[in-house]
Amino acid sequence: MRRHFSLMSSLFFVLFLGLFLSFSENVQAKNAVFVEAESFQEKGGWIVDQQFMDIMAPGEVGSVILLAHGMGKPVENAKTTVTLPKAGTYQVFVRTRNWASTWWPTDLDEVTREQDWSPGKFRVVFNGKASEITLGIEGKGWEWQLAGTVTTQKDGEAVAVELEDLTGFDGRVDALYFTTETEAECSLPDDAEPLVAVRRAALNLPEKAPNVREKDYDLVVVGGGLAGVCAACAAAQLGLEVALIQDRPVLGGNGSTEVRVHLNGGVNLPPYKNVGNMTYLMGPHGGGNAREAAHYKDGERLALCQKYSNLDLYLSTHVMGVEMAEDGDGNGNPKVIKAVIGKHIETGVETRFPGKLFADCTGDGCVGYLAGADWRMGREAKSDYDEPSALDVADKLTMGASCQWYTIETSGETTFPEVPWAHQFCKESIKPMLRGDWDWETGLNYDQVWEMERVRDNALRAAYGHWSYMKNHAGGSWAEKVKNREFGWLAFIAGKRESRRLLGDVVLREQDIVEDRQWEDGCVPCTWSIDLHYPDPHNSKYFPGNEFRSYCVNGKKPPHYAIPYRTLYSRNVNNLFMAGRNISVTHIALGTVRVMRTGGMMGEVVGMAASVCRKHDSLPRSVYTDYLPELVALMEKGVADFPIDKSVMNTPKWLATAGINHARTASVKASSEHGSKLYPVTNINDGVADVLTNSSRWVSLGGQESERMETWVEFTWDKPITVNAARFVTGQAGGARPGTPVDNVQVQIFKNGCWTDIPKAGVKENTFCDFGLTFDAVTTDRLRIFVNTPGYIARFWEVEFYNLQK
Repeated sequence: MRRHFSLMSSLFFVLFLGLFLSFSENVQAKNAVFVEAESFQEKGGWIVDQQFMDIMAPGEVGSVILLAHGMGKPVENAKTTVTLPKAGTYQVFVRTRNWASTWWPTDLDEVTREQDWSPGKFRVVFNGKASEITLGIEGKGWEWQLAGTVTTQKDGEAVAVELEDLTGFDGRVDALYFTTETEAECSLPDDAEPLVAVRRAALNLPEKAPNVREKDYDLVVVGGGLAGVCAACAAAQLGLEVALIQDRPVLGGNGSTEVRVHLNGGVNLPPYKNVGNMTYLMGPHGGGNAREAAHYKDGERLALCQKYSNLDLYLSTHVMGVEMAEDGDGNGNPKVIKAVIGKHIETGVETRFPGKLFADCTGDGCVGYLAGADWRMGREAKSDYDEPSALDVADKLTMGASCQWYTIETSGETTFPEVPWAHQFCKESIKPMLRGDWDWETGLNYDQVWEMERVRDNALRAAYGHWSYMKNHAGGSWAEKVKNREFGWLAFIAGKRESRRLLGDVVLREQDIVEDRQWEDGCVPCTWSIDLHYPDPHNSKYFPGNEFRSYCVNGKKPPHYAIPYRTLYSRNVNNLFMAGRNISVTHIALGTVRVMRTGGMMGEVVGMAASVCRKHDSLPRSVYTDYLPELVALMEKGVADFPIDKSVMNTPKWLATAGINHARTASVKASSEHGSKLYPVTNINDGVADVLTNSSRWVSLGGQESERMETWVEFTWDKPITVNAARFVTGQAGGARPGTPVDNVQVQIFKNGCWTDIPKAGVKENTFCDFGLTFDAVTTDRLRIFVNTPGYIARFWEVEFYNLQK
């Protein structure tokens, strides 16, 4: 076997070397031009998608694609200019694929494939004339396909090149290659590995990436989600020289406008009530997934980073490689990172980021993986109650990723095509809705790193197939509801929950959490339940192996517990911190630590620990073994440099003299109650408004169920009452202050046989958990509060009605 492997490896190397040399000679002879799609000068409606760089071209070169994500409407052309060195006729090849090919039926004929199973069709336009060759039809994998020819009349002639999307259904392009060779002669490799060297030669990339600066950073943070932003800002606040590297053009990760997941996790709790100050500076503070872009406050995170002169922010930069110290740390510890190598996702420029300390906040544990850190992915083979050393991984099954979506009402009737290549629904499999929330989750049975393109694409097939059924086959009242609606937003960046988990000196287990184990280095308060996701059985029945819906199981735990600091650094890469969902926990324990505000507080603690390391010229482990009191002192003080001024409590001043709360004598009923039955509607007028506990609230259904109904609570009295004021106490407990209040609510009166808004008795874009409204007096025996944000969970401790005396 060993001899056979060596022989095959040698043959492959010789074959590859021949292809590479042939290609290199072409480039050097200046009769060919290689163009990365992401380098197009005008992107038009095509989107730069870097999610699969590590798959598309392994190694430090990477590869990004352009994606025509038009949600069923062709996007505006991408444009660039290509200068061809010699006069003559050039064959033009495009590296692309038919992304639906993963799901091609076995008996698919060529005609049917082109007509019904080619969602992402596009073509190339040369000097204003479209090629007759349609792309996006062929290719079960990424491959070079002939796109057309172009002829130049003189040396050095510039050619205008455009990518013309024909469908709006996620056509994709990796690169273009112009050559005077014929199709039969062209020797471009299709596979990703050989293309690494080809790209380096074609793009004239240096053998070694240049330093972004000569002096080491004190801390290099990779990953710009909430954990990474908080780690970088906390360290900068404490005086460190910091680099923050993010592979998207915006900060926030799953909480950004690109993914749109709301922030969860209580902050400012024991054992250190000032841990969370930095996290709380970043909104949104209202709840709700898959909402309008402005809700997610990308600008707040950017502004916070920009206020620190000692924090260098590198957006749109994907870390593809690490450079390790040859002699370790000089004290017998072999694995120490010297630098990370980042590549700009549009320009392709590579940069070396040297540092003394590094923090992996990527979610996928990318830096740790590249550096050889110990890691796990998937479910443990044995019970979480076994010793950590016995917890080998049984399988790669993880929680999945969500591509959320919503539709919007338009001014006229809309259409949406039949999509045979997408998931096909029927009356039995469809659950009609107008938006897809967190539970539109896919890939629970697939690798969330190396199979991620498939996972994301399956989510797109689900959303498109569902909407096609709603527009073309839904009957009854749903036909009227969707008549004038169209996609308003569909995420193309998948919101992951779980992938690699880097291992630290402590691996946090379910047993530690349930039994409320006390750690001397407990640092980050965790309030989220042990929230694990599984494929929805109804979805599995109709879409086996390609599930895209999930349900959650919430395990019991103490109200909050403290995560030990020893989960926040690598046990075998000695200068590597981690924060976010890739910290040192088991699969089950991840269910409770993975939410974003909890990750943000991990980042704060990492920033503090990094400052202790710099002070003593030490490594992360020594903060625990030698300098824990110093970290404790920093956590007691916190790192926000100004007091929190975003109070969520705006209790009305008139409340002290308001008199009788008429809501206490009303009978109440609600459109829905939370599926757990723990939060009945009778809580909403029981007189208990303790915002530090969640037990006395009414909570509506959310997500898939609430999309099919309005959200309201009706108050009925035995005889008419007169009111002119209302108080709302809304949200969920999570530390020293509550969060996620209802942002849009309206008081309505039942009048002339229908519900009617009371003027001045409503609010939009609310950010307060306790607030009041006053309005002209009304006399009635029926009122209701109407929450006019369909699909989002409504949470109220109390609603109160008063008749204020003037």
